[in-house]
Amino acid sequence: MDAGADARALRPLQVLELLAQQHTGMSLSALAEQLALPKASAMRLLHTLESQAYVMREPGSPAFRLGPRAAALGLSTLRAATVAHRYRPLLSALVARLGETCNLTARAGDHVVYIDRVETTEPLRMTLPPGSRVPLHCTASGKLFLSQMPVAQCQALLATLDCARKTAQTITQTEALLTEIAHTRKRGIGVDKEEFINGMVAIAVPVRDARGQCVAAVACHTPTARMSLADLLTHVPTIEHSARRIGALLLGPGALD
Repeated sequence: MDAGADARALRPLQVLELLAQQHTGMSLSALAEQLALPKASAMRLLHTLESQAYVMREPGSPAFRLGPRAAALGLSTLRAATVAHRYRPLLSALVARLGETCNLTARAGDHVVYIDRVETTEPLRMTLPPGSRVPLHCTASGKLFLSQMPVAQCQALLATLDCARKTAQTITQTEALLTEIAHTRKRGIGVDKEEFINGMVAIAVPVRDARGQCVAAVACHTPTARMSLADLLTHVPTIEHSARRIGALLLGPGALD
């Protein structure tokens, strides 16, 4: 295969990489410029990727963003044993230090998905196996992921969500939820104040990539019978340290050197 053919074969991956770096999607013109392609060629490439759900149009906008198949590919990569064996010891060490269950989570469309988790040895615990999906609006990870989105995009997503009441503490009104998300954005961590399950509190801190974007979260939850939310919040620096280490590991060998 010649150099020109090699470059053409890599273009779909270059599109996905470019879109992964954006919070708000990219226009055809911007993508064509970045790829050094005529607009017509870029459009044919985008149409092909769109037909297979690797890219999609922003609702009410001509911009393109990653589609569900690209998101699924990213989640599959995080779940892969060859990747998991690198970060799981850090997750296990965090659980050993805190004594509570810790999870690696990611956003999957309108839900949070549990990529991996290490359980506490305590008999009183919540069991959610890897692959479980939980709501965005009432979980620590979910509110963290919403806070990392541009405000307009977050509002558009909330308009499509079923913000069902899970407990008496669940925030179901859009305006109140937007206020809570703004607080989450300011403090940089997600907090669940018994909003998902009665008697359970949780916090989530971001796992960031080389560009500083939140690609996952490390979350810890505990029954209030064992630890209050205020007590759990004292462990934020420890969880953040582990999240930084996990983020570095996800960047590949040498990232911690």
